[in-house]
Amino acid sequence: MAQFKDFNFKLVVIEQLMYIDETLTPQFSLAGLLREQGLGNDPWEYAHQHGLDYKVVPEARSHFESLEISDEFLATVEELCMDGGNQVYQECAPVWDGEDDLFDIASLDDLALLPNLRRVLGSEFLGPELRNALSARGIAAD
Repeated sequence: MAQFKDFNFKLVVIEQLMYIDETLTPQFSLAGLLREQGLGNDPWEYAHQHGLDYKVVPEARSHFESLEISDEFLATVEELCMDGGNQVYQECAPVWDGEDDLFDIASLDDLALLPNLRRVLGSEFLGPELRNALSARGIAAD
């Protein structure tokens, strides 16, 4: 199984596989996890009451960090979308408004895990060095 170095990059991959392609199942739902654990029904309320505004809820981080993604699934990723409205971000940080660097990608070392990646949408959220790294690999940065 692949080991990601950048948690935020992994989240973008999960967005594609779990919430767009729907091939990585079951889809994670923070609301469902909270219900299962008897912690309430409302992720926003849970985050707010526990001082987790604009932070990743630890239960969601734990789930996504430990989530194993097979090389077979990773090979199907041809496009990634970096957008503040991604479902995976709402599952991680339900109070997050997209106005800070909580989910900024710091490294593209994990590109090697995606042999068929051809396009990254929302690349304007990456710094110039990271956009150049995409271009150097022949990946369209839109």
